[in-house]
Amino acid sequence: MLEAIRAGVATEVLVATGARDTQGLREVREAARAARVPVRATDRRELDRLAADHRGVVARTGSGAGRPELGERELASLPYAEDAIVVVLDGITDPQNLGAAARAAEAAGAAALVSRTRRAAEVTSAALRASAGALLHLPHARVANIARAIGRLQEVGFTAIGLDAAAERSIFDDPCPAGRVAVVVGSEGTGMSRLVRERCDLLVSLPLRGRVASLNAASSLAATLYGFVLPGRAGRVVASPPGPG
Repeated sequence: MLEAIRAGVATEVLVATGARDTQGLREVREAARAARVPVRATDRRELDRLAADHRGVVARTGSGAGRPELGERELASLPYAEDAIVVVLDGITDPQNLGAAARAAEAAGAAALVSRTRRAAEVTSAALRASAGALLHLPHARVANIARAIGRLQEVGFTAIGLDAAAERSIFDDPCPAGRVAVVVGSEGTGMSRLVRERCDLLVSLPLRGRVASLNAASSLAATLYGFVLPGRAGRVVASPPGPG
């Protein structure tokens, strides 16, 4: 909610008539006032039609809310820093997982997020909520062919690192390669597809010392970013480049 307002994509804020004046609601009103977004009181039934879990307040957004969606060619032409990070999702179908992965990527300073156009999660309201607004800020490329998109990133200097439970090396065995890296995460059920796995330059696993058999995709991504990728970058935050336009 607040991120949609601050990102400039909210066109109107609707508040349920008689809603309790909480600290959170006051912050929403203040942000809307600063962004010159109108706030309107309305019947709670209207909010029910707009959102399943609204807690008495909903932000309307324009049809082109968020950053413009990128294609495969635009992905390869972004002005990447020399140590840029890109996160690639191969077959993540749960919107909550997409949002959580985007949140981890944006927090780690990733320059872009890549996901599939087919058999993959869409950017829904659930994904936006799970991302805590990250999907409104992070350049997002949706591509038909993940392996080919990785190839385009490799052509502009990226090392593709795939997370694979069966990999012989773990994130603790060797330091992360220097320079630009693309971290590739597969689906929770089947992992990366064969072609995507073969396209990666390096495969690493996450050592699991507890009783659970695996972590979900977003948790695995966060652990890899903070336990493997970022330590070699001396704490430098990699700024996301502006989207086209």
